[in-house]
Amino acid sequence: MKHWLTDAYILFATPYFAYDIYAMFLCYRHKLQVKGHEEAGQSIGLMGATVIGYLRREFLMVLHHIFMVTFCFPASLLWRQGKGDYFQGVLFLAELSTPSVSLGKVLIQYKKQHTLLHKVNGVVMLLTFFGCRVLLFPYLYYAYGRYASMPMYRVPLVAPWQCNLGTALLWPLQLYWFTLICRGALRLFTERSNSPPAILKADGNVGPANSCTTNQTAGGGRGE
Repeated sequence: MKHWLTDAYILFATPYFAYDIYAMFLCYRHKLQVKGHEEAGQSIGLMGATVIGYLRREFLMVLHHIFMVTFCFPASLLWRQGKGDYFQGVLFLAELSTPSVSLGKVLIQYKKQHTLLHKVNGVVMLLTFFGCRVLLFPYLYYAYGRYASMPMYRVPLVAPWQCNLGTALLWPLQLYWFTLICRGALRLFTERSNSPPAILKADGNVGPANSCTTNQTAGGGRGE
């Protein structure tokens, strides 16, 4: 059984996370091209600068993927020796937020930020990310304490050190990314609330009710 899990880990888990890092790099390079930067990949020096910029910008995400491959997968498949199936299953709930996060990035790539689908997906992403990633680790300690009939604050003292280490490394990342999600949602709401109301122009088109347009409209009315 352990030999089969090791083969599955080597054949599927590691290539998946390696490809994920590469796919994020492609998205980063595409953003540079869209913003009008020099075509990426034309020279070795330029490609190296692109890779360095990507690693600086997505350092935490790349570190997260490397940690998943080098620590979390071996810990979940090999080191736990068949114990803690319930907690292992609960950890997989974190992936419930992945579809909404990925869909949000796709909609942004296609400039669909102002569609109803993007708004609905944003709400789903907030709820699933908060419930399945932010609250996930406190719930695991709560469930362990209830199972062992001890207060929650004593659980870190008796839990295996690997569990405490994994929580200490993974949970702050989830809190940081959730903060970024909330900041983006707040920025979108603020921009929409602060945008000037639309008015009906003389030619029948709708335009922003800025001061210049208002003054011109008022002046035209007085001239007439």
